[in-house]
Amino acid sequence: MKAETPIARHGTLLRAFGVVFGLAVIVGNTIAAGILRTPGDIAAWLPTPFLFFGVWIAGAAYALLGAMNLAELGAMLPQSGGQYVFARHAFGRYAGFVIGWSDWLSLCASVAAVSIVIGESVGALVPELAPYRAAVASAGVVAFTILILRGARESGRAQTITSLLKAAALGALVVVCFMHPHADVAPAIPPMHVPLAVGLILAIQSVIYSYDGWNGVLYFSEEVRDPGRDIPRSMLGGVLAVATIYLLLNLAYAWVLTLPGMAGKPFVAASVAQVVFGSKGFAIVSLLTILILLSSVNALLMMSSRVPVAMSRDGLFPQSAARVDVHGTPVMALVVSAIVSILFILTGAFDFVLALAAFFFVLNYVVSFSALFALRRREPNTPRPYHAWGYPWTTALALIVSVTFLVSAIAADTHHSLWALGAVALSYPVYRATTQH
Repeated sequence: MKAETPIARHGTLLRAFGVVFGLAVIVGNTIAAGILRTPGDIAAWLPTPFLFFGVWIAGAAYALLGAMNLAELGAMLPQSGGQYVFARHAFGRYAGFVIGWSDWLSLCASVAAVSIVIGESVGALVPELAPYRAAVASAGVVAFTILILRGARESGRAQTITSLLKAAALGALVVVCFMHPHADVAPAIPPMHVPLAVGLILAIQSVIYSYDGWNGVLYFSEEVRDPGRDIPRSMLGGVLAVATIYLLLNLAYAWVLTLPGMAGKPFVAASVAQVVFGSKGFAIVSLLTILILLSSVNALLMMSSRVPVAMSRDGLFPQSAARVDVHGTPVMALVVSAIVSILFILTGAFDFVLALAAFFFVLNYVVSFSALFALRRREPNTPRPYHAWGYPWTTALALIVSVTFLVSAIAADTHHSLWALGAVALSYPVYRATTQH
């Protein structure tokens, strides 16, 4: 008798999620500490309102363009696992291997980075805990892992609640800022340290990184109740929600500080809080940071656990990673992802991995947009519940922007890009030696 697969012996990923979860995971995955920090740098590089707000709108347009196109692949291939699924289906096992492993490690490193910021913020609120930020960060990962182990419905509910808390906290900050008197006297603009063209490239990179996360629902495609409807609605709605929050926050920052007052501030939200709340500002912004990042940890852990499940099914990850319990949780994949995340926290190695992830992050989008072209040509009759609006022009534009961004990322960080290219080269013999063919 044919042996049962691990999935058959245990359970399957449940169709437990709808549009609300999709919106929550995109908001939770996308909005992190970056929006509290990066506007100061961008204001220094682009000191006029037209350029400053224009680059944030351009970033939203790119994310919306990407969402419109990848939503077609998510609805067409409703399998959890993120962009690994598209690379594997369109370009074969080796392309899937490269995208899957790099994406999984990047997600684990992101869990570590976000958790460390939470640990730092807790230390700022409770100075006695400041020397133990790694322990606090690790404890947060363990706590969310236990929560997710309770089941898909419970972890999805937690994602919705924490994302709502995030949106409410940021909304409250916007309201309080606009209640404060407008800073109508602008300080002197600090001298620019880079040419405008270079500043524009750096600003676009920062903004696109700040919007990264709009593809979060694609990691749960087979768990969405109606992929053809809910995935496009979640992605488009999620991008519009994030863009609205970002623009309102930047308007609020500029209202309190003015753009020249924001320029060069390493942590704009802290500067705003000090103006608005006085001596309590630092504690308030530390609490705000914690509230913002809780949903990110939950989302990233859930996402990181889905990639090994998809890869394991294709023989590109140890078979035990495909096991799913009766509550729809990929237990082994989740636990391993949490362990790797904690190792990154304790060793500090996530800094290097995140630097490499900047390369793979853009490469993944290049591969995914290329996959849409490849599958439209190779599988024209495959059912597509959702069609990318404006194909092939919008897809080509998204691909061109992604390739341009990849080239500029290589130019801006050649050192880590060379390491990433070396990792791709070394991955082939590893793939041949370790995977099931």
